[in-house]
Amino acid sequence: MTSSELIDVARDGLLTYTKMAGPLMLIILVVGVVISFLQAVTQIQEQTLTFVPKMLIAGLSLFFLFPFIGDSLSGYMARLASRIAFGG
Repeated sequence: MTSSELIDVARDGLLTYTKMAGPLMLIILVVGVVISFLQAVTQIQEQTLTFVPKMLIAGLSLFFLFPFIGDSLSGYMARLASRIAFGG
């Protein structure tokens, strides 16, 4: 395997990871900003108020994003397997 092929495999892996993790991270970021805004407006500084809703939203988001994540991972594995099978 040449260095350019190795870079292509690494780039494809990083793009797949970004495509899988990006939507979940964006959802959690938006929820965190909204909760922080509500805390600033109401002046409630309870730590569990930020933790619990983010964990619930993350769990629900994962439940709905699992098909997308599975498709992304299976596509990456198929591309990687074809590279292995055909030698590049």
